[in-house]
Amino acid sequence: MTLDSLHRRHLLQIAGSALIAPLRVWGASGVSSRVRPGEPGWPSDASWQQLGQQVGGALSKVESPLADCLDAPTGASCLQLLKSVKNPYFIGDNVALTQHLGWVDAWTSRPSVYAVAARNTSDVVAAVNFARQNNLRLVVKGGGHSYHGTSNAADSLLVWTRRMNAIQLHDNFVAAGCAGQASPQRAVTVEAGAVWAHVYDAVTTQAGGYVQGGGCTTVGVAGLVQSGGFGSFSKAYGTASGSLLEAEVVTADGVVRIANACTHPDLFWGLKGGGGGSLGVVTRLTLRVHELPEDFGAVNMSIKATSPQAFRRLIGLVVDFYGRRLMNPHWGEQIRMRPDNILRIMMVFQGLNRGQAQMAWQPFLEAVAAAAGDFAFESAPVIVSTSAREFWAATTFKKVLGFIKTDDRPGAPGNNVFWPGDQAQAGEFVHGFDSAWLPAALLRDDRREELCDALFSASRHWGISLHVNKGLAGAPAQAVGRARDTAMNPSALDAFALAILGAEQQPAYPGVAGHEPDLARGRQRAQAIARSVAELRKVAPDGGAYVSESNYFEPDWQSAYWGTNYPRLQAVKAKYDPEGLFYVHNGVGSEGWSADGFTRRA
Repeated sequence: MTLDSLHRRHLLQIAGSALIAPLRVWGASGVSSRVRPGEPGWPSDASWQQLGQQVGGALSKVESPLADCLDAPTGASCLQLLKSVKNPYFIGDNVALTQHLGWVDAWTSRPSVYAVAARNTSDVVAAVNFARQNNLRLVVKGGGHSYHGTSNAADSLLVWTRRMNAIQLHDNFVAAGCAGQASPQRAVTVEAGAVWAHVYDAVTTQAGGYVQGGGCTTVGVAGLVQSGGFGSFSKAYGTASGSLLEAEVVTADGVVRIANACTHPDLFWGLKGGGGGSLGVVTRLTLRVHELPEDFGAVNMSIKATSPQAFRRLIGLVVDFYGRRLMNPHWGEQIRMRPDNILRIMMVFQGLNRGQAQMAWQPFLEAVAAAAGDFAFESAPVIVSTSAREFWAATTFKKVLGFIKTDDRPGAPGNNVFWPGDQAQAGEFVHGFDSAWLPAALLRDDRREELCDALFSASRHWGISLHVNKGLAGAPAQAVGRARDTAMNPSALDAFALAILGAEQQPAYPGVAGHEPDLARGRQRAQAIARSVAELRKVAPDGGAYVSESNYFEPDWQSAYWGTNYPRLQAVKAKYDPEGLFYVHNGVGSEGWSADGFTRRA
């Protein structure tokens, strides 16, 4: 059944559910707090049963598999679970789990009381109406990758979109209401619960196109787009939110709205980078499909400096090389600087063949070789390329060499793939995390030494990863222009990189003997990260941070995540969710609620 036919059928179901919904107006309730289980006003068993019937049995009471570990941490069930949580698809397919199990002194993954495993838009409408009418804490989860724990909350009702994962390609898409105002273009419509591995399989491997999504293949499509959305090749194609053409969203009043440049353009703008879970429940998105280049490739190497002074010179060498040779649409991913004086290059390229990539890196390799007394390769340079169409394909060659991993559960779909480097996130307990945009102006001749000094000083406290694909300086004007028309912090447009710093323990969970989070060590590492970021802030004081990869404790999050765009986002929030049904930590409008999202602040 196609997406279009599904939607026609669901419109009839939505209309029916609206007729039987209780006539209570959220805005008229004047509530100051949300209700918890056992409190007056918590829905009766009969009410929950009625919701279950309304969603065709998609409602369930949620039990966490981690309960087995709390009761028997050395038992076979717990040991198997701790092994399974290193498979991101196992986590993503479990309604009670999140990809990260918590953050020291911030949050711990706790399941909702009930969950609607939505199969269609009408299920989402029913859940939203039920939460509004009964004054419940509502949570939305797709891929469950939120570092800030926004896809879980105890004592809540969860809207889980994982089962809404249909994908449909279009050769000539025109957004609703835009006929005569926009040219037909190649696009893909994706339901909210899909993950990027499956979208890349459909668009790239099967159809030979490219859609700008996330680098981590198990991240949910809807959450990434709403947060801005950077992938390995964003320097060429921009952000995922910049490629959004249309979205279907259920707003707080239970109304299904189509948002695009011609219909509800204010909501459309807010969904493009305003943060997931704050403005409504996105149920499907249509994204631009770009032309696919012939080749994708990667460059990997590790260089050890013989002393801190030599490492400072190595930082200067690589920063100068990047600024002069690599800050262009061909290059993306990471340059890492570690406290042990090791520089790691883990970059990707597009639109070049292997020979061209080798030529591009030759000056840097020669400079390193010429300073043998200062530098030595810990791992020799490796430059590889492949057909872009096969980049996300789980070929035997890539699996044998460890370039890609697959879901190891019996009967798992063959396109359940993930990069080995992303497996570390599965089941981890975060110790500390932060990010900072680094403006391209720091690469100028008169400021480069200042930048390199800051990077070196920062690396004395903690390792830094410069994600050069997560800053749009050097990207094509069209890509930058599309990103400019989104809600994310404009600092990203002029940044050459996003500096990311993080520490974690894995797998870990409070109360599981032998796998307890090390709180003391976590706090020490968080302090080291803070000292490192402080060095970067000296040269980029107004750089802000990326909402999806940032500090849970960010004090000035409104400005850091959205800069001058925040007042406009507040206006969108006030229009479509005036009573604050949708709450996420450090999300638009969250300053009006307590940290757990249950009590309205005066």
